[in-house]
Amino acid sequence: MGCHQEKTNWIRLAKLDDCGEATFGSYRSWLAKHPSALDSFDEMMGFAQGKNIAVFLDYDGTLSKIVADPDKAFLSEKMRKVVQNVALHFPTAIISGRRLEKVSGFVQLEEVYYAGSHGMDILTPSSGSSKYRGNNNIHHNTTINEKGTKFVHFCPAQQFLPTIQEIAKRLKEKTNDIKGSMIEDNKFCVSVHFRSVKNKDVSILKTMVEQTMEEYPNLRISEGKKVMEIRPDIEWDKGKAVEYLLHTPGFITKPTASSDVVPIYIGDDKTDEDAFKQAIECMGGGLSIVVSSTPKVTFASHSLRDPNQVEAFLRRLVKWKKALQLPPT
Repeated sequence: MGCHQEKTNWIRLAKLDDCGEATFGSYRSWLAKHPSALDSFDEMMGFAQGKNIAVFLDYDGTLSKIVADPDKAFLSEKMRKVVQNVALHFPTAIISGRRLEKVSGFVQLEEVYYAGSHGMDILTPSSGSSKYRGNNNIHHNTTINEKGTKFVHFCPAQQFLPTIQEIAKRLKEKTNDIKGSMIEDNKFCVSVHFRSVKNKDVSILKTMVEQTMEEYPNLRISEGKKVMEIRPDIEWDKGKAVEYLLHTPGFITKPTASSDVVPIYIGDDKTDEDAFKQAIECMGGGLSIVVSSTPKVTFASHSLRDPNQVEAFLRRLVKWKKALQLPPT
């Protein structure tokens, strides 16, 4: 059965929770289909043995806890150190719905690659392979930081930037009277947060956003955990961002056949399903881990309950790598 059909069948049996996530059954029965990545660690690493692992991480709900104020979703020092250690042993990227500057400011690690705006703003030391260099490189822009280091921005939705800025401004004005709502300008997408909005006002806010977006047929709305995401309606998402990074010279330090690379993707939200599905499940060769303490429909093969378990898994991954590098006794 194809992966699209399988998910469709699951959704028919599912209910939607208050975040718009599809859920079904008990957590215990769900774990039978998506076993703990901690409990299954040895089996997972057996699959990756002898291959090059690349690690891809979502931010909110994966590395940091979900908080009422998105501007306060800070990374703990413990998690920062763990991610740094991972990046010292594996090619590592953080792919977030946040604008690139915001997520890189939260993480503050030079060893990590960053992709913001759901992968529509990627920062790398070099541009991707020729597969992504069409149209005279109009999507690639070179910048130099204060240390004189050259970086390449890949922005496949560059032409939408003025429209996104216009939408962010309009929605801030329109939703100003809805207490608890927050409009976050994530550069190539707009996030409408309603975690702090009273239940009676949520439908009003959603209707307001949907009516506004009727004027913009080239953009689409998706819903995550207490947030509506407005994005350009293009064939680009977190899954495509994973593919781009895997084809970027220097990300995988030793050029090898694609079959020798095992991407590990860890994420908690609907937008991460694009990576589970496109870059892992439907393409094969990777390990996908959903972060969730409740059962829900997902393409991920394994699961972790929360950021604390993500931290434990990443620590174990580094320990496993170090053990491989020890000389035989």
